Amino acid sequence: MLKSPYLSVDIIIRIGPREIVLIERRNPPHGYALPGGFVDYGESLEAAATREAREETSLELTNLKQFGAYSDPARDPRQHTVSVVFTADGIGEARAGDDAGALIVVDPRAPGVALVFDHERIVRDYCDRLD
Repeated sequence: MLKSPYLSVDIIIRIGPREIVLIERRNPPHGYALPGGFVDYGESLEAAATREAREETSLELTNLKQFGAYSDPARDPRQHTVSVVFTADGIGEARAGDDAGALIVVDPRAPGVALVFDHERIVRDYCDRLD
């Protein structure tokens, strides 16, 4: 039987000039993460990013752009997952929803919390491109 990695999206949502949104995961692995989730069958990457952002943060997205892809088989302890990461500006009032237990807005250079998966690497790569 052919086995393929699971496809997901993560979104670096900018709020204001220097801050991004992180969610506190309600499901394992617990901890803080970028908003995101799995792509549904028949759904584009952009539609999945928009849906996940809305479900987890209540924000609408503008300036949605692909940032990069992350594929280390060990990036997700649950299974081999490939994530296409987007950047976007968040519009509206940020509120935790769906499987996000809480939401915080942080400076990406000093988020003040540890991140799950490989999200610390993703945020570090994002900050490197800001310089």
